[in-house]
Amino acid sequence: MTSRFLLLADVAAELNVSDSQVYHLVRSGDLPAIKIGGRGQWRVERAKLEEYIQRMYTETAEWIQQNPLVE
Repeated sequence: MTSRFLLLADVAAELNVSDSQVYHLVRSGDLPAIKIGGRGQWRVERAKLEEYIQRMYTETAEWIQQNPLVE
């Protein structure tokens, strides 16, 4: 059984980026997350991460259409 929530380090590993980049995505609101516990540890729901990835695919495809490669 896979965990519903991921640590920011797990998200960073999944996206192959740094922990600080994931923290910035969360703090900017680009990647929805929750803050839990007395220490305020961040968790990202696996489904929200998948939604974020799909949104990035869509945004990237739109950007490519608007900025064609010119040889």
